[in-house]
Amino acid sequence: MQRKFAGIGAVLMLLAVALGAFGAHVLEPHIGEKAIGTYETGVHYHMIHGLGILLASVAAGFGGEARRLVWANRLFLTGIVLFSGSLYLMAVTGWRWLGPITPLGGVSFIAGWLMFALAVTGRSRS
Repeated sequence: MQRKFAGIGAVLMLLAVALGAFGAHVLEPHIGEKAIGTYETGVHYHMIHGLGILLASVAAGFGGEARRLVWANRLFLTGIVLFSGSLYLMAVTGWRWLGPITPLGGVSFIAGWLMFALAVTGRSRS
């Protein structure tokens, strides 16, 4: 599972870099300053949590609790799709109705970091 998520994390990082370059070089002149700020926020969180997936994969190799690390990675991936994905779509399409989806991604990120912390500190659930 560790290798699978390391691969997923690497692909997510590749996509974050590609989407960031696309935004800076192609989108910026077409969507406006406010929308590009929204788009860049999506790229920023996408990249941070792609790194989080890679970090959790490495932590599994150092003896972190694998089950919680898998959940951390699932939650990071869900957060990227919901948070960053909704921001990308809102910036490019102007679909403001996607706004309520974004916080669900943020909650996924928070839960993912909680799972990560619990996995590497060895704390059991109470």
